[in-house]
Amino acid sequence: MKKFKFTIKGNEYEVKIKDFEDKIAQIEVNGTEYNVEVHHEVKQVKTPRLVRKPVTSSPGEDKITKSAGGAAIKVEAPLPGSIFKILVKEGDTIKKGDNLLIMEAMKMENNVLAEKDGVVSSIKVKVGDAVLQGDVLIEM
Repeated sequence: MKKFKFTIKGNEYEVKIKDFEDKIAQIEVNGTEYNVEVHHEVKQVKTPRLVRKPVTSSPGEDKITKSAGGAAIKVEAPLPGSIFKILVKEGDTIKKGDNLLIMEAMKMENNVLAEKDGVVSSIKVKVGDAVLQGDVLIEM
C-alpha cells in the first residue's frame, strides 16, 4: 500500500492506494474508500497475481480430536558405535531423562537417555551390536 499527501486548492488530502488492477484503483482519501478509473496506460506487471479461494469449513471441522493411540516412540542411535550395556527390558515404564542404554563410540561410553515418557515395547539391539547413527535401538 502506498501513501501520498496531496494539496488541492489549499486543502490537504491523505491518499492510500490499496489495490491497482487493470485500470481500476482502490484508494482511500482521508478515510473514505473510492474505486477510481485511471485513464492513462498502465504498465504490465511481470509477476502473476495470486488469487486464493475463500476458506470454508463444515460444522465440527474446526475441532481437533485426539486419537487413542499414538505412533511408537523410536529411540535412535545418536552416533555410530557399539552397544555396551542395556539398562532396560521390555515392559519397563520409562520417564523422560532415564538412562536406557550405554553405547561405546569414539572410545567413550555414551548414555542414551529417554526423550519422552513411555513403556518399552521392544529392544531392537543386543550387547555388542554395531550401530550406525539413526539406527533404531528401542521402541516405546
